[in-house]
Amino acid sequence: MTQHLPTPVAATDKPGRRRLLYGAVAAAAGATGLGLAWWQNQRLSPSLAPEQAALWKLVFQTPDQAPLDMQKFAGKPLLLNFWATWCPPCIEELPLLDRFFAENAANGWQVLGLAVDQAEPVRTFLKRLPLRFPVALAGFAGIELSKSLGNLSGGLPFTVVLGRSGAVLHRKIGIVRAEDLQLWRQLR
Repeated sequence: MTQHLPTPVAATDKPGRRRLLYGAVAAAAGATGLGLAWWQNQRLSPSLAPEQAALWKLVFQTPDQAPLDMQKFAGKPLLLNFWATWCPPCIEELPLLDRFFAENAANGWQVLGLAVDQAEPVRTFLKRLPLRFPVALAGFAGIELSKSLGNLSGGLPFTVVLGRSGAVLHRKIGIVRAEDLQLWRQLR
């Protein structure tokens, strides 16, 4: 019985085929690298959803009736907190948010409190508990705005962390804790 041994590939392979194979492997590796770079870039600089883009065009009034343009906050990380004077967990977390603002403003962090409330109760409240970060009035329309940013239930308090690009990086319904702020401080 005669046994046929396989012929080594190199013996029958022509130099042109080998170069073609190496070229195809190199092209596939390059395409994979480009795809990975594109994917990573998409994650790092996400495009804004329409409702997120609309946020930056809004102008609110402060409790003192001065205009507060959201464009003022563009380009830096922003912790946006929806709260109300009639919401006990909202009131409980405000001193913590105020401390976060004081400790991190020098590092570019901004905090904005959007009161889902009327001007007079907010003014009265801020006289008792002054805050170092700006507060604006969103009124009851603030609930709809918070829903457009991911607060599906419309509950308070609701906090959104927006990155430098203006995109939502994190959301939290319910009271903010020190651990949340520590985590968010790392986001940009």
